[in-house]
Amino acid sequence: MHNNYYFLKQLSARLAEELKGFQLVEAFSQNKNELIIGFARQTEEFYIKAHLNPAFCCLSFPADFSRARKNSVDLFTDLSMAEVENIEQFDNERSFAIVFKNNYKLLFKMHGNRSNIVLFKDDEVAEVFKKSLKKDFEIDINQLHRPIDQSYEAFVQQGGDYKDLFPTFGKVIKKYLLTHGIKEKDTDAKWKLIRETLGHLTEQKYYITEIEGQLHLSLIKTGSVQHEFHDPVKAIDSFFIQYISEHAFKSIKGEALLDINKQLKQTESYVRKTQKKLEEIESRLNYHILADILMANLHQVPAKAEEVTLQNFYDNNAPITIKLKRDLSPQKNAEVYYRKAKNQSVEIENLKTNLRQKLQAIETLEEQKMVIEEEQSLKALRNLVKRDQNQASKKKEHLPFNAFTYDGFDIWVGKNARSNDRMLQQHSFKDDLWLHAKDVSGSHVLLKYKAGKPFPKDVIEKAAELAAHFSKRKSDTLCPVIVTPRKFVRKRKGDPAGAVMVDKEEKTLLVRPNNWS
Repeated sequence: MHNNYYFLKQLSARLAEELKGFQLVEAFSQNKNELIIGFARQTEEFYIKAHLNPAFCCLSFPADFSRARKNSVDLFTDLSMAEVENIEQFDNERSFAIVFKNNYKLLFKMHGNRSNIVLFKDDEVAEVFKKSLKKDFEIDINQLHRPIDQSYEAFVQQGGDYKDLFPTFGKVIKKYLLTHGIKEKDTDAKWKLIRETLGHLTEQKYYITEIEGQLHLSLIKTGSVQHEFHDPVKAIDSFFIQYISEHAFKSIKGEALLDINKQLKQTESYVRKTQKKLEEIESRLNYHILADILMANLHQVPAKAEEVTLQNFYDNNAPITIKLKRDLSPQKNAEVYYRKAKNQSVEIENLKTNLRQKLQAIETLEEQKMVIEEEQSLKALRNLVKRDQNQASKKKEHLPFNAFTYDGFDIWVGKNARSNDRMLQQHSFKDDLWLHAKDVSGSHVLLKYKAGKPFPKDVIEKAAELAAHFSKRKSDTLCPVIVTPRKFVRKRKGDPAGAVMVDKEEKTLLVRPNNWS
């Protein structure tokens, strides 16, 4: 970042040479933290681009600039065609002003996260670029010069403490002084080091250097020097391009890795829960065995019994107690267990399929993570991220549902009639909640079960609001929505796409249709 007083001092002197006699022909902004100012003299052009982002304050000087057709706002229109008279650099102040012949001054206040550009007419504030900085409306431009006695006598009087005498020494200079042992030196040695440092600051040499992993534009040869310049304009342009590229690289890589780590965490959590659920299901007594035992002993089952103890011929005729529905015949009870066995088998197969897919997804994500971590090219990194995003987008398109999340619970909404069937048959479990707008066509909605966690009332209501919204009743003030466990919903052979049989409606909620996502 170039809000260094000593660099600004040399840059403003260079701009004075460049801009005298030029006229300001345009000043406009294309976003809230960026200002472009164009100057011209006969066939010559000169542009200043001010980047005043709170996290990064910098000037650059593009050779030309194409203005966007949209989202572009003219500013400082009073300066139109005003001629530059001089550049005024303020003493011991990270600010300079372009002085125009019509008594206007354009102040560049380069104060880090409080940087701004302020227009003065007859030394009174006329216009402020970043209006959110309220105190800038009160700036007295005649008070910006800060004369400071920086003599040896003043230094001695301060007890050898340079900070009050040289308040514009930035982080790089202070670190340079520390690494050269200023704290351990006596007063005379300290003064000698400061004079040597000030000499370096006037050599008109500019370095792009890396210090502790961060890029700096320095007038002192320190850190890991990457480039050296003798023109402040060329130096700051190169610094800006490199800084923006490196910042973009770090930002894109950081966001990509954050997203991958998030996906890995979610997928690994899903795998752990699915493995646990699979173990629980497989540890249960097989429903098919219970059905077989009942069918082989129909004559031994009392009428209207709620349970019966029989010999388990699959386990050396050990006694086994089987629960019954008292209102069903022994044969019907066996049929119930056969149906449960079929559902159990389907559920186990679905869990195993999902588990295989998730383990493959983890392997793919870890490969992507490794490639992104090792990539050093910004262009290649962008292409990698774009490719991964496109693949994720295509994968999402293949899913038969749109996924929503509320309070940690997943809510899936079928995309159409065929997708409703796919979601129900391939992506649901018996413990999920199934929701549907009552008596009208609409999307099936699944509120996904989480092991050991009951469905909160507000989560069910949010899922019901989605079911109402994605139905023919979406424009109604209120809509009744069926809420029942997935195990009570079945697809009959021959039913049209999206049609199901609900064996038991557990409850009906009256909700306002709402796509709260």
